[in-house]
This record gives sequence, C-alpha cells and structure tokens, in this order.
Amino acid sequence: MSKIETIANKLLNKLLALKNWGLAKLCALWGKYSPHLKQLDFAKVKAFVLKYKWRILGILIVLYALSKAYDYFFPAADKAGGPITVTSIIVEKKEVPLIIEATGTIVSNSIVDIRPMVTNTVAKIHIKDGQEVKAGDLLFTLDDRNDKANYEKLKALADDAEKQYLRAKELVAKNFISKAGLETSGANAKSAQAAARAAEVQLSFDYIRSPIDGRAGIINVFPGSLVQASNVVTTATSSTATSSVGSMVTITQLNPINVQFVIPEKDIPTLLENQLDGEPLKVKVTVGDSGKRTYEGKVLVIDNQVDPSIAAVRVKAQIPNDAMTLLPGQFARISLVANDIKDALTVPSQAVVMNPRGKFLYTLDKDGKASSVPIKVVYEYLGTSVVTGIQAGDRVVVEGKQNLRPGSKTREAKSSGPAQTKPSATEASSTTTATPSATPTATDKK
Repeated sequence: MSKIETIANKLLNKLLALKNWGLAKLCALWGKYSPHLKQLDFAKVKAFVLKYKWRILGILIVLYALSKAYDYFFPAADKAGGPITVTSIIVEKKEVPLIIEATGTIVSNSIVDIRPMVTNTVAKIHIKDGQEVKAGDLLFTLDDRNDKANYEKLKALADDAEKQYLRAKELVAKNFISKAGLETSGANAKSAQAAARAAEVQLSFDYIRSPIDGRAGIINVFPGSLVQASNVVTTATSSTATSSVGSMVTITQLNPINVQFVIPEKDIPTLLENQLDGEPLKVKVTVGDSGKRTYEGKVLVIDNQVDPSIAAVRVKAQIPNDAMTLLPGQFARISLVANDIKDALTVPSQAVVMNPRGKFLYTLDKDGKASSVPIKVVYEYLGTSVVTGIQAGDRVVVEGKQNLRPGSKTREAKSSGPAQTKPSATEASSTTTATPSATPTATDKK
C-alpha cells in the first residue's frame, strides 16, 4: 500500500469516528431532553433557538459535511455491492484527418467584360442573353464598311508595291537601274504591306469575339447602338447601359469554378507543411443552407502575404461545376483537409469528463474496476477527440460515467443495435473518426 493510500485511509477513519461521535452526542441529547419536549411551548422553543442559533447552525453544517464526505468516499453502489452499468470502448491508434472549416465566396475562374476597341455602331448581335460560348466565337459585328474599304485600298497598294519590287530586282540584274533604286522599291513594298496589316487589324476590331469559354450575361447593347472605346468598366445590366463606359456583355467561366476563403494565421504552418509534400490540399464545399450537395476540389493557391487587419491569409480552391448550379458571389462553407494525424488515440467526445482540475477519462481494468486518468485533448471534431495520456488497448467508459467514482465496480451494458458492440479483452470496438465529409478544424485544436 502506498503512502498516499495510507494517509487517505487514516483520514477516512477520522471522518467516520467524528461522524459516529456526533451521532452519539445527538442521541444522548435526545434521551436527556425528550421527556421535557411535551412541557415546552412555542415561545420557549423560539427563545432557545435564538439563544443557541449559531451553535445549532454550526452543528448542522458539520453534520451535512460529514454526510456528503461519507457518501463521496463510500458510494451507495459500493455499499450495496451492486456494479454500475456502463458502455465502454477499447482505444485504438488511427489516422485522423485534421480539418479546417471556413466560410468563403464562389468566384469565377475567369471573367471578361467585353468592350469595343473602336468607336462604331453595332451592326449585328450573334449571341443571346445567357448563352454558352466558346473561345473565338463571334459575339458582335460592328459597322465594317469604312474599315473594309480602307483595308482593301491599302491591300491593293501593298500588292502593287510588291510587284514593283520584284520588277526592280529583274532590272538590277540587267543593270537598267541602280541598287539604290532597288532598295527604295523594297522599302516602299514593306511600308505598303505594314499599312495593309494595320488596316487589317483595324478591320478585325469590328468583329468582337469571345476570348474565353463561358456563359454570356445580360447583353447591354442592341443593333444600332453607338459604342465607344473606353478603359472604364461598369457593371450596369439595365437596357439603358449602352453608354461609352458600359461593357457590351460579360463572359463568365462557370466550369470549373473557384471558391475563395481565408484561413487564420495560426493555421498557416500546417497548410504550408502539407503543401511541401507535393500533393494538393483537398477541400469540400457546400453552398446554401440545405447543404444537400457537396462539391470536392483542390486548393489552387495560398496567398503570399497575410492580411494584418484580420490576421488571415487568402486561399483559392477550384471545384467542378458540371451542372452549372454554382454562380459567382454565392456564400459557401469550406472544409479543408490540412493534414493527417498519424497514430492518433481517439475517443468519443462524450467520454471526456471535466472538473476544476482538468479533463480526465474513466478507464476499466480487466475486473471492471473504474479509475480516473487525466488526459489532454489535442484536437476535437464532429464528436471525436484526439487525446494524450492513455494507451492503445485501454477500455474507456463512454456512457454511465456520471455515476462512477474511482474504484467503482462496473458491468457492460447489453448491445442495443449493430452500431454498439460489447468490448472484450480480445475484441476492440473502434471509435468514430472525424472524416472530411462534413469538413478540422485547426481552429478547434486545443
């Protein structure tokens, strides 16, 4: 027997002796004064109580404390000899995903405001509102009559200059003109060709094509609308947004689509360490209040600086959007699998007991006797806690712990269904592992 147990036994013996002494004194007082109780009236009893009120209160407090101490060290179950019914599991080592939860916004992978390069009139619109377009598809045709005529003129001059240059080469070979005349003819041919190419580029501005694959938004111009070149982009979508500063239409790429969110500064090392392994971080995204559908994707980039105003770093991930059900601007909930905890000892969170001295678990020995073990919760997510302070193979009480005291005898509850199994020395029941399907959080790490 250890020294601490010896001291505890001596203390218990003294408490029991004090309790027995108090009971004996009360019995003696009762035997002495019980014959006189019939002779007492209310006024005398009241006067007696008022006279000795502090002594009476002190005796009551002492008796109450002794009763509680006795019940604590000698529970009713122990005195009656009946075991307490509990449900327990056997702790096993597992690999637990470390999940970070965040909120963010759906953003387009690519978005372009279509604006004219020249001042002109819209001749024809080749798309409809909300139409899916491919890169290179013709969107608008402007009035090209003047630009086409100018191009044809300069192209003819370029062709003529080229012919003059070829003719000059033949004449130089026959010594009919000097080499200087040949060089001048060549320069004129190159100048005419450059002017024709410039006219061709100018003409191409009258045919506005889509630079990306995506979906067209609301078209803000009509045939006959005057558009002007401008570097100012507006987002007006009304039918009157046909001014020189308005975009003609906006093309938005919806598949794949991105989601942007922020991660607390304290979780950045965890993200970067896992990113060094070369494997992209995985995310699961839900949109809306229902959360019926989950979109799986991967992290594209972690920003190269921390925003000091919110002590967080921006992260962008990409998710598929084959059904086109996600639109830029929607609110999203993100679960990011930041890392995996190797050989983690997990228990259901409901098994953890808290008191003023900290957190502990009730473990059972081979005889079913309970003992409390102090622990530290490293990480908790979705009803599962990763703890330290216990060993793999320990039996931990999950249900019924509210009636336990160190040293209590227990018995295992009968199985109520396939989800609950009775643990034994040879068969271990596993704990529930936090999976990223609901997506840790490292913000929940303790």
